[in-house]
Formats: sequence, C-alpha cells, structure tokens
Amino acid sequence: MKKTAFALLLTLALAPGAAAQTRLSLASAVSQALQNGPDVASARANLQKAQANLRAVRADPTSIITTLTQAEQDAAAQLAALQGGKLTAAQTVISQYVAAYEAQGRVDLNRAQVALNERNVQIARARLEARVATQLDVNRAQTSLSSNRQELADAQAQLPVLEAQLARTLGLPAGTNLVLAAPPTPPKLSVSLATLQSGLDKRLPKLVQAANGAALAQLQVKLSNNDYTPARTLQDAQLALANAQRTLNDATRASSTGVSDAYRAVQNAQQQVNIARQQATNAQTALTQAQARLKAGTAAAVEVQQAQVQAQQAQLGVQQAQDGLWQALAALGAASGTDVTGLVK
Repeated sequence: MKKTAFALLLTLALAPGAAAQTRLSLASAVSQALQNGPDVASARANLQKAQANLRAVRADPTSIITTLTQAEQDAAAQLAALQGGKLTAAQTVISQYVAAYEAQGRVDLNRAQVALNERNVQIARARLEARVATQLDVNRAQTSLSSNRQELADAQAQLPVLEAQLARTLGLPAGTNLVLAAPPTPPKLSVSLATLQSGLDKRLPKLVQAANGAALAQLQVKLSNNDYTPARTLQDAQLALANAQRTLNDATRASSTGVSDAYRAVQNAQQQVNIARQQATNAQTALTQAQARLKAGTAAAVEVQQAQVQAQQAQLGVQQAQDGLWQALAALGAASGTDVTGLVK
C-alpha cells in the first residue's frame, strides 16, 4: 500500500507541466529504501535462492549430512545478510535524510543572521555619522556580514547536493525536488545493553558465518571420530575446529564491544538532546524578555532581532541533537542486528 501510494505521488509529480516533486517523511523514505534499495533487493534474491536450494536438498533422499548442513547454514546466513542489509540501508537513509533536512534549517538560520548583520552595518554607519563610533566598528560589522553571506551561499549550495544523494539512494529520478517533513522525535532506547549483546551470532552476518564455520567444523570432527577414518583426518578436523572456534570467539568479542560503544553513543546523544532543549528554552525566554523590554521602551528593535536569531539558532541546535540521536540509534541497530529506530519493518 505504501509502495503504491509512493508510486502514485511520484507519477503525479512527473506529470507534464509539473516540476518533479516528492514529499517524504523519514518513515516513508526508509520504507522506500527497504522496498527498492539495490543492496536489499540483491540480499532478498540471494535468500530466495538459498531457500530454494535448501528445499531441493531436503527433498533429495541421496543428500548427505554435510550437504544438508551447508544448505541450512547458507539459508541462515542469507537471512542474516538480508536483515543486516535492511539495517544498513536504513542507517544510510536516516543519515542522508536528517542531513538534508538540517541543511534547510541552516539556510533559514543564515538568512536570519544575514538580515541581522545588515541591520548592524546600518547601525554602525549611523553611529559613525553621529561620531559615536569609528570606521573600525563599521569595518567589523561589514566583515561579519560578508562572512555570514558566504556561509549562506555555502549552505544553499550544499542543500541540493544532500537532497540529490538521498534521491539517488531512494532510486528517484535525477532532478527530483524533495520536500522533506521534519523528522519525528526519536524514540527512547527501551532495550538493555545485555539484550542487544545476546544472540549476536544469530543476527550479525559476519558472526553467523563464523558460527556456521564452527558448527561445520564440529560436524567434521564428529564424522571423523571413528575407527574407520585415519587418525590424521581427525587431528586435522580438530585443529580446524579449534581455529574456527577461536575466530568465532574473537569476532563475538569485537562485535560485543562495538554494540557497547554504540549503546553509549546513543545515551550520550540522548543527553545532548536534553541539553539542547534546555538551551532552546533559555533562548526563548530571553526573546520573550527582549520583546517585553522593547514594548516598555527599554530595548531597541535590533536587540529583539538578535534574540530572535539566537532563539532560531538554539532551535536548530535541538534539531541537530535529535538528528544525532537518530543517527546513533541507526548505528546501534546496525551494530547489534536489532532495529531500535522503529522504522525497519
């Protein structure tokens, strides 16, 4: 249903005489990537192939135990690869989406800052004419204005680049005009670190491969441990098992550490959101006070304008902190093989 609605919207956007325009939310962008992303599609095809082979092997009465085991392991590995591919695709889309949306916020902020600096230049020149300021004051105001104009130009140039990256990831036509909705408030992390670290060898593709190797090596030892197989064959199988188990243990420890690091990054990002929200509240309070002073005749209009810019900057800080939390959650999902964003269906 979501895919059909997305296609209909895209068709209308591409109608003759209309600019190519696509409205997206963060959830719909992730959904589109999971449906049509090339890496996910390839992983899905590999899983179907592995499952078909497993059915054939099971149906073949002449299949030996090693052939059946390998077919079962391949199907499990491809399933893990598909799930991992979905989480990686979601991580990419989330990162690109919030970067593009945040870029628009920077453009808006830079425009407000330029307007404020233009007013400051006017004030500096007026003060110079009144002989209560120097040419240096004017020069400094003009330098700040030039710097902010350059920042605005850079932000405006970066925005279409970021939108084009997202459009390519989603398989949209070149030149599509993206209209991005504000990312929702990130979900709270409700799962424990221990839970995320448990069962990694069943979820992470690399660990599934390593676990499969250890299990197959264990089977080879079992099949070689008899009185009709050369002792050297058993010794080689035992050595291979020890190596496979060592590889699995090393990979498990590394992955567990990666999950722990990603978990701490999410906790830190959550704290950054709280700090940014408090700063935004303080900035809004300062704006309200400036407006009250202006009304009372104890503040100039430029002071209110400056407080407005500061409040806008603080609000962008909240957006940036929330975007950082979205990215941290996506990274934790990819590291643990478990979606914690609520966007991967």
